[in-house]
Amino acid sequence: MKISPAKENILKRIRNALSQPVPLPFPQSEGNSPVFAPPPENLDVHFAETFVKLNGKFVYCEDVQTFGKQFFTLCHQQGWKQVLCRENHLRTWLAPDTLPHVSSMATISIAPDMALDQIEVALTGCECLVARTGSVVLSAGQPSGRMPSVFAPVHVVVAFADQLVWDIRDALQLMKEKYGESWPSMCTLHTGPSRTSDIEKTLVMGAHGPREMYVFLIDQPLPH
Repeated sequence: MKISPAKENILKRIRNALSQPVPLPFPQSEGNSPVFAPPPENLDVHFAETFVKLNGKFVYCEDVQTFGKQFFTLCHQQGWKQVLCRENHLRTWLAPDTLPHVSSMATISIAPDMALDQIEVALTGCECLVARTGSVVLSAGQPSGRMPSVFAPVHVVVAFADQLVWDIRDALQLMKEKYGESWPSMCTLHTGPSRTSDIEKTLVMGAHGPREMYVFLIDQPLPH
């Protein structure tokens, strides 16, 4: 098949172009000069500020006992009675023998299973917190699984100081170190409560998930 001179000219220019090194469009992004600013000194402060700007609610706790007391106080203030929690260690920290002085405990049910229409709050842990974007990383590898963080109108996350990372790539590295080659079937970033403006550009909270999201950050390493 004979190729026309015009087409041959085009192919020649393409071959010449492919033989030349391609310049990077953003050379400053390579090497030791990251695109984004380096992490701040206090990741917890940066995460809290970013998360609150996204309509999330942040609570700082000195230890596990403080978390338990503040969680029951929040439940009492909001009138929550039915809390779904599938993580044994979280239920243990909220047990009566752990927090004997919290009077509102008897009126609140914290159970590993309940009907979807009964759930008022889902209480879960997380894989980590991404400070730069104010995101919570969740996965199907956690005891809570996929369902609680989606179906409950309120999602309460418990995290620890050593679960704070700066960027998403740091979160992925943390996940890789934890799971190796056996990654969970689902890994998601929750950046504040669910919201959408798809309908007439009106912001609607809780359209595809929880309308409220809380993060309790405990200033201790994650217990093992």
